[in-house]
This record gives sequence, C-alpha cells and structure tokens, in this order.
Amino acid sequence: MKVIGIVGSPRKNGNTELLTKHTLKSISEEGLDTELIRLAGLEIKPCNACMACKEQESCSIEDDLFPIYLKMKEAEGIILASPVYYGSATALIKALMERVGYIARWNGEPFHGKVGGPLVVARRAGKNFTIAQLTLWFQILGFFIPGSTYWNVAIGREKGEVEQDEEGLQTAWDFGKNIAFLIKKLST
Repeated sequence: MKVIGIVGSPRKNGNTELLTKHTLKSISEEGLDTELIRLAGLEIKPCNACMACKEQESCSIEDDLFPIYLKMKEAEGIILASPVYYGSATALIKALMERVGYIARWNGEPFHGKVGGPLVVARRAGKNFTIAQLTLWFQILGFFIPGSTYWNVAIGREKGEVEQDEEGLQTAWDFGKNIAFLIKKLST
C-alpha cells in the first residue's frame, strides 16, 4: 500500500514540502510506503481541452505530467499540497488537477474509492479557499477524504517557518494517521 504526496510549490525544500514530508512520515510509521513528488522544476502545462484523453488514456501535451498520473493511479492514497499564492493554489498544482481530472474522468474513474486529501501552507490568508479548492478536486473524483483535528493548514512564509507552527504540524500528523487508518480499513 502506497501514499504519494505531491508538492505543488515551485520552491524546493520549502514549507509545503516540509509539511508534506512530516505527514508522509506519520503515514510510513503505520507501515505504508510513501513517496514525495515535487512539481518544482517540472513542466506541467495547463489543459488545452483537446480531449485526446477521451479517446485513450493519454494526454497530447508532452511534458512531465503523465508519469505522475500513472504513479497516482497505482497509489492507494494521494495528498496534494500547495502553498497559497494570491489567495489560491499554485498554477502548478492546478494544472496537474485539471489534466489528471480529465484523463481520469474519461478513462474509468481510477481514483474512485481511493483515499486522499489536501495540505495547505500560507503566510497569513487564503488558507480556507485553497483547502476548499483542493478538497473539491478530491470530491469530484470520488476519493474518500479523512479529516484531522483541524483543517489541514499550517502557517509559514520563510523556509522552515512552518516547523514553528505546532498546531499545524500536529494537524498534518493526525491527517497522516487518518489516511493510513482508512487505507488499511478499505483494504480488508
């Protein structure tokens, strides 16, 4: 059983990545395999509505997305993590969500019944909209979304500041435990 955490920040080793690694550690302690995927440095273009994915399980856009899609399909759990950029998720994670969503929609709904959920990091505001934005993607694709002890958000601006947000870290940790619990329950 595997959970992948996809970090939609263009900044490597930033707060969103730190929070995602923290959550994946919580999951791995429960005996599940984990993998972190950074979108930073990758080319993930937005959907161009060509509908090639309607004809076959592929995408006409040649970039770094499709291998990630295949990893997502194989995983039992998926975390999408994004910092807040101008009150919203990053363009990188939104492009991934659009294209993965379309490919999945036309090709048997491979995420239906999987477990997943969002992680959000913000300097101050935009957390609620961004977590809702990511959560709605999980809902429309038929994921089971476990909760935590609070919304899956943490505060931090400069690299490493998220590690000072004790409540945010605890929430992310508990979210990871709930992901592992639900995946195990669904596999029995």
